[in-house]
Amino acid sequence: MSENIQDKYRQVLNESKVSGDDAAVTAAVADILAKHFDENNNVDVYKTCFNAIDLTKLNSTDTVESITKMVERVNAFEEEYPELPNVAAICTYPNFAVVVSGALEVSGVDTAVVAGSFPSSQTFVEIKTAETALAVKDGANEVDIVFNLGLYYGGNYEELADEISEIKVACGDARLKVILETGALVRAEDIRNASILSMYAGADFIKTSTGKVYPGASLEAAYVMCQSIKEYYEKTGRKVGFKVSGGVSTTDDAVKYYTLVKEILGEEWLNNNYFRIGTSRAANLILSSILGKEVKFF
Repeated sequence: MSENIQDKYRQVLNESKVSGDDAAVTAAVADILAKHFDENNNVDVYKTCFNAIDLTKLNSTDTVESITKMVERVNAFEEEYPELPNVAAICTYPNFAVVVSGALEVSGVDTAVVAGSFPSSQTFVEIKTAETALAVKDGANEVDIVFNLGLYYGGNYEELADEISEIKVACGDARLKVILETGALVRAEDIRNASILSMYAGADFIKTSTGKVYPGASLEAAYVMCQSIKEYYEKTGRKVGFKVSGGVSTTDDAVKYYTLVKEILGEEWLNNNYFRIGTSRAANLILSSILGKEVKFF
């Protein structure tokens, strides 16, 4: 039976028409941006990108006080800039879920955590599910976990998919984002395969990177992931979101990823239900681009 399930996963991967040719992917990205970047480089798009931000703080030196201060800035944003959309979420380590959820006073901003032995994903599945459940109990309504690269490279697709599915159950009603760690996967073929396995296992979002150990997001990885989401949606009718993280440092970076999402997935994905940007440093830069002057709010 187990062998048949393994074969099922391999069959799904083999049937995918998403390109695994790295050179072709690079050329396709360059073509899309050459044709469409300029038309998206405007204030309305900056606002959409800002509203897609998961404002992130993932440091070993984080304290209750530093996390509370970040939440207070998000609360204050609504008062100081009532005409602008707020960020989508605040993302922290799981032990701070109770701090964020308890201090948030604005609607429409989610409490997100990284969990499941972030950033390595190398521990017992029981610990991953327990950590996830505890964070959700403390108020997290979004959970970002890391794709198990060890199981993937070992060819253990059934165990890998089962692990994601178990964590999805532990999430309850919370969204599950699966971080592929594309800087470790590197090849377009492996990024496609990881995308497909994660979505079939129940991911609500697929996300590029942790931004911790390996290189962060790339436009080429985003292209492959978005194409995989499109193919999956056409087959199943289920929409999966895309999150870019680890490497969005400027407004131009954000607009480039927005452009890929728009051209591959379409307008329906251009809201924070299906498009997210994980960043801390780019938040002030995008806000400055919206306002037309330098602002250091966060």
